[in-house]
Amino acid sequence: MNRRHHLAALCVAASVLLAALPVAAQPASAPAASASPAAKALHVLFARDWQRQAERFPEFATFRGDYRYNDRLADASPEAEAADWAELRRNLAEAKAIAPESLGATDRVSRELFIRRIEGTLALEPYAGYRSLSLGSLWGLQSALAGLLQQVPMARAEHAEQLLKRLAAYPKRMDQEIDKLRRGMATGWVTPRPVLERALAQLDGQVNAEIEVGPFYAPFKRLGSDIPAAERTRLQAAGRAAIERDVLPPMKKLRAFIVDEYLPKAPVSGAFLHYPGGKAVYDTLVQQQTTTALTAAEVHAIGLREMARIRAEMAQVQKQVKFEGDFAAFVKHLHADPKFYATSPEDMLARYRDITKRIDAEMPRLFAELPRAPYGVRAMPAHLGPSAADNYSAPALDGSRPGWFNANVLGFKARPTWAMPSLAAHEAVPGHHLQSARSQELGALPEFRRGGWGYTAYSEGWALYAETLGRDIGLYDDPYALFGHLQWQALRAARLVVDTGIHAQGWGRQQAIDYMTNEGGIEIGFASSEVDRYTSNPGQALAYMIGQLKIIELRDRAKAKLGTKFDLRRFHNAVLDNGALPLTTLETLIDAWIAAQAG
Repeated sequence: MNRRHHLAALCVAASVLLAALPVAAQPASAPAASASPAAKALHVLFARDWQRQAERFPEFATFRGDYRYNDRLADASPEAEAADWAELRRNLAEAKAIAPESLGATDRVSRELFIRRIEGTLALEPYAGYRSLSLGSLWGLQSALAGLLQQVPMARAEHAEQLLKRLAAYPKRMDQEIDKLRRGMATGWVTPRPVLERALAQLDGQVNAEIEVGPFYAPFKRLGSDIPAAERTRLQAAGRAAIERDVLPPMKKLRAFIVDEYLPKAPVSGAFLHYPGGKAVYDTLVQQQTTTALTAAEVHAIGLREMARIRAEMAQVQKQVKFEGDFAAFVKHLHADPKFYATSPEDMLARYRDITKRIDAEMPRLFAELPRAPYGVRAMPAHLGPSAADNYSAPALDGSRPGWFNANVLGFKARPTWAMPSLAAHEAVPGHHLQSARSQELGALPEFRRGGWGYTAYSEGWALYAETLGRDIGLYDDPYALFGHLQWQALRAARLVVDTGIHAQGWGRQQAIDYMTNEGGIEIGFASSEVDRYTSNPGQALAYMIGQLKIIELRDRAKAKLGTKFDLRRFHNAVLDNGALPLTTLETLIDAWIAAQAG
C-alpha cells in the first residue's frame, strides 16, 4: 500500500484536490534552451503551479522533502477551497491553450497528464459531501498529524522552531476540519460506524499515551546532536508544552465531536448506493482509480475470474504439502501452527530485513538500470494498531530521507511468516521503493511526473506485479511461501469483488468479510480491517489487480511480438522510465517501445 492513498498529512481532506496537482519537492524541470515557445510556456505553468501548491499544501511539501513551509498547515476554509477550484480551472484552460502539435513527445505526454488529472479532480467538485469524509479506517484526520511528524527534520534548532509554529496552527486547522465534517453531515454524508470505531481507537491510542512516549513528542527525541544541551532541553520543554496546549485539546475536541454528534448519525453500511449522489461518485471513482473505462460490473466479473484462477493454484500447493482436508481446514492449519509465526516484534522486523536483503541481490537479473536511493525497514507506529496495513514511504526528492517499508510488527502474533516474502516484494523491492526511487531519477521529466504516485493503478499495479517476480528469483521456492504469495494475490482479486459488491451492489459488511475469508482464506481480523478500508476509501483497492493485469498483458504482448529480441530487464525499465502513468497512456508508450525494439 503506497503513501499517496494514506499520506498521513493534515491535508487529508484536501487530497481530492491534490490528486490533480504536481507533488514534487523541487521546481519543475526547465525545458532545453532550444525548446519551442509552447514548451517553455508549458514548463512555466508546471513550475508556477507547483510553487503555489507547495505554499498551499505545506504538509504534502514536507512529505516530498520540501521543508520551506514546515512552520504552517494548509488552510481548509471554504474560501481557500473555492480559490483552489478557481485556480484549477485557470490552469486547465492555460494547459489546453498550448497546442500539443507544437510540443515534443515527452511534453505532449506531460501536458496530457496535467490536463487529465485536473479534469478528474474537477469531476468531483460537485460532491462536497463525499469530499468531507476525512476520517478513514487506516489513515485520516485522526492520525494525520502523527504521520506528518514522522517526516519533519529535527537536525537544527530552526527545524524545532518551525515545528512549534506548525503545532500552534493545529487548533485552527482542526476547527476547520470539524466544520467540514458538519457540512457534510448536513447533506447526508457521514462516515459509517465501523470506520468511526476504528478512528476512535486510533485517537485514544494517541491522546491517552504519556506525552513523552506518544507520537507527537517523537520529533523532539531526535533533535540534532549539534544542538547545545541547554537549547535541546529548552526545545523539548517547549515541545511538551505545545502538545499539551495545541495538540491534545483539538484531538479531544475531535473525539467529542465524533462521539456526541457524528457517530449517532453514522450509517451501519458505507455503501455509496445509499448516499445522495453516491452512485455517480462511485462510478467516477472506479474509472479514476483504475484509469480505464471499466464499469463496476466489469471489474466485479474480473475479480470473480481471477479468484477462481488463484484458488486453483492454491489447491495445487495444498496437494504438494500433502495436507488432508478441505481448503478451510488448510487455511486454519496455516494460521494456527506456532511454527508459522515470529516470536516477537523484533524477530519479525529482523525477518523482513533478511528477506529484503535476499531480494536486493537478485535485482540485476530483473532490471537493466536500478535506482540509487536507499530504503530501510522499520516498525509502524504502535498507535495504528496491530491490524493496520503495512505500507511504504517514498524517499525525499533531495536525497535527505530514504524510502521506508513500514512493517506492522505489532501484529506478529496474527501475521504468519509465510506471508512475509510477497509483502516485502510489494512494499520494498522490486515493488514500491524501486518504482518510486527510479521515478525520482528521471531528470528529463517535469517534477510532477517524477513524484511517482499520481496513479494508483500504475503504482499499486506495479507493486502487485512485482510480487509475481518473486517466482523468477526463487523467493517462493518454499511451498508455504508460495501459498502466501497466492493468498496476497487472492486478496487483491477479492478486492475487485468486495469493493464493487459493497458500493455498486449494496453488499453488507458481513457479506464482504465472509467472501474474503471463505474464498481468499483471509484471516477474519485482517479481512474486517480491509472491508472497513474499502468502505472508507471506495475504489482505491480496485487499482491493484487492474494495474497488474495490464502490465502482464503488455509483457505478454511484447514477448509475442519481439520473440528472441524480448529482454525482460529492458521491458521493466520501459514500464518504469516514464514515471507514473494512466494505464491507457502506459499501453500507448509500451506499444511504441515494442515497435522500436522490433525495428
